[in-house]
Amino acid sequence: MRLRDLQVVLDASPRSDIHRDIAIELARANGAHLTGLCPLELLLPADLGFALGGYPEVMALQAAVDQLQSQAMEAARPIEAGFREALRREGLSGDWRTAPGAVATAVAFHARHADLTVVGQADPGRRMPPAGRHMVEDVLLAAGRPLLIIPYAGSFPSIGRNVLIAWNETREAARAVNDALGLMDPTATVTVLSLARAGGAEATDVPGAEIAEHLARHGLSVTAARSVTDSNISEADALLSYAADLAADLLVMGGYGHSRMRELTLGGTTRGVLQHMTLPVLMSH
Repeated sequence: MRLRDLQVVLDASPRSDIHRDIAIELARANGAHLTGLCPLELLLPADLGFALGGYPEVMALQAAVDQLQSQAMEAARPIEAGFREALRREGLSGDWRTAPGAVATAVAFHARHADLTVVGQADPGRRMPPAGRHMVEDVLLAAGRPLLIIPYAGSFPSIGRNVLIAWNETREAARAVNDALGLMDPTATVTVLSLARAGGAEATDVPGAEIAEHLARHGLSVTAARSVTDSNISEADALLSYAADLAADLLVMGGYGHSRMRELTLGGTTRGVLQHMTLPVLMSH
C-alpha cells in the first residue's frame, strides 16, 4: 500500500522547511505526487486586533481584510519558490495551492483528496494566529484522512523503520494502523503496544496479538507487547517513554477515541501526545 498522493502544509515558520523536506523524502521514496498547501490564515499577524487597528469602523473593515489578504499572498511567494525548487531538485511531480478562508476548513478539505497530510505540531513558544494554535486537532477531526505530525523540535532522518503502534482495539486505532501501512518500510521493526493500568484485570491473552498477526501477513517484523503503568504517569507520557526506550522513529495511534470536550476537561492520550510528542506521529480519527 504505497503512498501516491501527498500533501504538506507550509507556512512562514522556522520549521516549515523541515516539514517540506520530510514530505519531499516521502514523495521520493514512494514515487508520489506532492502538493504544497499554504493556508493564508497562517500568514496573518498573530495579533489580528492590532493588525486591524483595534476596533475599526465597519466600512474600513473590508479594506483592512483585503490588505491583509494581499500581504499574505505576498508572504506566500518565497514559500512557493522554495517548494517548487525542492520539487525540481528531486525530479518530483507536484503542485502548489494557497488556501484562503478558515485554516482548518481549508486544510481538511484538501486533505480529503490526499493519502496523507504532513503538518507541524503547534509550537507553544511561537506566536501565531489564533486559528493556527489548534489546527492539527481541528483538521484531524474534520478531514477523514490521516495526519503525519512533526514535532516542533528535533530532526528526523528516518520515519517508518522502527514503528511503535499504540493499540487499544478501537476503531480509531484500527484505522491508524491501516493508514500507516504506506509509511512503514518493508524491513521495518514494528511493536504493537497495549497499555494497562496497575490493579486492573489481569490479561488472559497476548494484547495486540491479532493485529500483530495481521501486520505480519504484510511481511512486517512485528512484536506484541504490554506495559503496565500506575496512576502517577499519564498514558500519553507512558507511550512517549516507551517510544524513547525503543528509539522508535514513528508512533501510530488513533486520535480522539473519547470526545474532544472530555479530553479538554479531563485530559486524554490524544491531547497529551499532541502537546508533548518527541517523534513523528501518524494519527487518524
